[in-house]
Amino acid sequence: MNYQSIINRDIKSHPVETGFRLPSLHPAYLLLILSAVILAVILWGFNPEPAVATRHQPLEVPAEAPALAAADVPVAILGSDQADQLNMLAPPAAGADKAADNWHTVTVKSGDSLAGIFSRLGIPPKQLHNLLQQGGATNNLKRIYPGQTLRLMTSDSEGLVKLSYPIDQLSTLEINRNGNSFDISTTHLTPEFREVSASGIIDSSLFVAAQKAGLSDNLTMELAGIFAWDVDFALDIRKGDQFTVLYEEQYLDGENIGHGNILAAEFVNHGKRYRAIRYTDAGGKTGYYSLDGKSMRKTFLRSPVEFSRISSRFSLGRKHPILNRIRAHKGVDYAASRGTPIKATGNGKIVHRGKKGGYGNTIVIQHGSKYSTLYAHMSKYRGGLKTGSRVKQGQTIGYVGSSGLATGPHLHYEFRINGAHRDPLKVKLPGADPLNKKYMEDFNKKAEGLMAQLERVRDIRFASNTR
Repeated sequence: MNYQSIINRDIKSHPVETGFRLPSLHPAYLLLILSAVILAVILWGFNPEPAVATRHQPLEVPAEAPALAAADVPVAILGSDQADQLNMLAPPAAGADKAADNWHTVTVKSGDSLAGIFSRLGIPPKQLHNLLQQGGATNNLKRIYPGQTLRLMTSDSEGLVKLSYPIDQLSTLEINRNGNSFDISTTHLTPEFREVSASGIIDSSLFVAAQKAGLSDNLTMELAGIFAWDVDFALDIRKGDQFTVLYEEQYLDGENIGHGNILAAEFVNHGKRYRAIRYTDAGGKTGYYSLDGKSMRKTFLRSPVEFSRISSRFSLGRKHPILNRIRAHKGVDYAASRGTPIKATGNGKIVHRGKKGGYGNTIVIQHGSKYSTLYAHMSKYRGGLKTGSRVKQGQTIGYVGSSGLATGPHLHYEFRINGAHRDPLKVKLPGADPLNKKYMEDFNKKAEGLMAQLERVRDIRFASNTR
């Protein structure tokens, strides 16, 4: 047998590895190891904190940065402990140490009073009393009416803190607490004034003609009031009478907010022309004057009831409608609806208030030592008036009725001079003081310009009406 030597056999040589070498693993072992790793990752996700104890550093908030509450920062970012720290750093909620201030907007309803409004808001009655005791501008709060809006700030601990009350479209009453008292102020807005003119011819009544000319009822009343001492608007108005008026309209931020003052006016009654100019002297006194500087205002109004009808005139031989016999009628009867306001025709003192025989409910006013007026058949008197009360010209003193010997609601009005009866429709009424002579030059300059405007408006308007 022949044997071959292995010494010279062709054998492939392999390099010797000196590093770490993974042992060969069975696939089953690999799957088991992978499962263990996945399980460990899942368990770590449920408890991200290391098992060992850790210490959290306090969260530092810069002094100039606004304080944050935990709700302002996502918990997912902060973590629960850091959110708790932010809650401790945030300022206490309003009202924690001091009652919160609350604003209220109140619209005045029918039957509302300031006392009722304060009560609903929990403001102590004593504060309302102290507020109204200050008088002055706060008296406006006694005249609130439905539709007005009040803004009030209240506090549980202090009651009323602030109040804002619009007196009108241009003026607002402001009340602010100052310790145990209140500071009172009034703010005023300045409107833009624009001159406007109107004219008309009376066909049936002044009000109808004025409405056609674009005048409001209030402006019509003011126009009638200027000439009330010379024209009896219950008796003297005739078809064809004319009026022309130059007045102001007020604008705020481009919006018309109402009329201002009548600057000049003209009224033609029975062909007689009356003119009036508004003038304010250097002393601040304002009035309406005729072109010769005489005051349009007289000591007495011509009529005590506005726009009523004369039902019986002054007569010494009138047959009484109830007594059915001749009995002097020493006054004028004005027929008007029950409840129509009755005005004092002049300044004076009430010397009688009560029943007076056939006159029924009656008021007698003494005007100085020479004149007196009587108002009879009233339904009731105005509240707060009594014998000895002082009244002013144009002030309401009672209301039309039919008390005493009366067939229907009307006012019986008498005018006496030194105790003797005079016809109220014909008696010459004493005038008020004329314009001081030192102002006449300035008055004439202003009157000239206003009358030129008035005449131009009148001529244009009435010329177009006659075409």
